[in-house]
Amino acid sequence: MDYRNKFLTIRQVAATGLLSEYQLRLLEKQGRLPGLRSGNRFKVNVPLLLEQLDRDSFSEVNANA
Repeated sequence: MDYRNKFLTIRQVAATGLLSEYQLRLLEKQGRLPGLRSGNRFKVNVPLLLEQLDRDSFSEVNANA
């Protein structure tokens, strides 16, 4: 699936298998989920989320080396 320039709801992102809905909601609550609130919905900026996950996993690998 092509995620460039996409904003998806938390439930839609969870359906892709990137992270569980629970993990996404935790990140939102912590203020670490890239996106914006539109009414009562949170729209996740998927390209930024993918970059963040890559960056976080890269830093974990380097920390354990």
